[in-house]
Amino acid sequence: MPLAESPQWRQKATDFFSSSSFKLKQAGQSAGDNIVDVAGKVGSVVKNRWSVFQEARQRRPPPGETVQERFISAAATTGVLLRKGISETKEKVAVGKVKVEEAAKKTADKSKTILNNIERWQKGVASTDVFGVPIEATVQREQSGKAVPLVLVRCADYLVISGLSNEYLFKLEGERKVLQQLVSLYNEDSGASLPDGVSPIDIAALIKCYLASIPEPLTTFALYDELRDARVSIADLRNILKKLPNVNYMTLEFVTALLLRVSRKSSLNKMDSRSLAMEFAPLIMWQQGDSGTDLRNHLRFTLKAPPKIVDTASNTTGWDLLDEDDGDASSQIPLDDASPPDYSSIEVIQCLIEHHNAIFTDANETVWR
Repeated sequence: MPLAESPQWRQKATDFFSSSSFKLKQAGQSAGDNIVDVAGKVGSVVKNRWSVFQEARQRRPPPGETVQERFISAAATTGVLLRKGISETKEKVAVGKVKVEEAAKKTADKSKTILNNIERWQKGVASTDVFGVPIEATVQREQSGKAVPLVLVRCADYLVISGLSNEYLFKLEGERKVLQQLVSLYNEDSGASLPDGVSPIDIAALIKCYLASIPEPLTTFALYDELRDARVSIADLRNILKKLPNVNYMTLEFVTALLLRVSRKSSLNKMDSRSLAMEFAPLIMWQQGDSGTDLRNHLRFTLKAPPKIVDTASNTTGWDLLDEDDGDASSQIPLDDASPPDYSSIEVIQCLIEHHNAIFTDANETVWR
């Protein structure tokens, strides 16, 4: 099914194309008006000079001037005026053409940038990116036979084999440079294997970064209120989660199954179900219109590559052309001024971890060898 772009970028694109269309039309009209105006003046000159010829034929010449001489004089002045009018017309046409061409070029350049950004950040199925893409688009494109993004499968398999005992797993941030390299790896090849030597802390952080990057939470916006109200009822949670799209349901089952495995090693990794729920609730469940918790924003900042200068002349990037008032998205997110935790969401995720097998009865329980 086609994917809808987010309202923010769709509105930016709509406003831009509307204004560009008007500017092109305006440029064309300007060129046309100039041409019509000058052509009209030339026409008036021709008409007036023809009247002069007619008068010259009908009037008697003054003493010493023949009719032939009067015709020659009228023709000479008419030629000068016509040449001047034609020259002005050519200049006006050239100016009008330049206006149209300049407006068209600017529109084409900006359109290309806009469409590239829409493709990259709104992610149609043809895109190769994984991070920042709607989860259904990723699974549909991968065609792996699993209803879970492969990046999560690779990370979970790695952790289950060799990383569950690491202290503060999923709490420590991981190394930003390593995370950026891993994001680039999976954006180029979603089925890639993890490089040798990557630490479990970085792998755990990559899972969190992925969940923070998707446009809509696994639990969806539509079910936010229902899940909060049913946060401690296993039966209610089970029934509400059945309303989720299959990919969301299976991925949520997969992630919480992994967290259950981690919590069972809490004596070693110091991460029980409550601690894990505190880390994952802001990444799995949030309200529509929420600009982002401090944790989600921080993880998105972690994924952000250093700014690149695309145009050395203007020093602007693609979306700067649309919105020049945006703040510096690369500035560090302050974590010490945190927004209040959503304790209801935390309780939901904690319940999903602790009662995983009783809630996800419609899924084939994730089992690692």
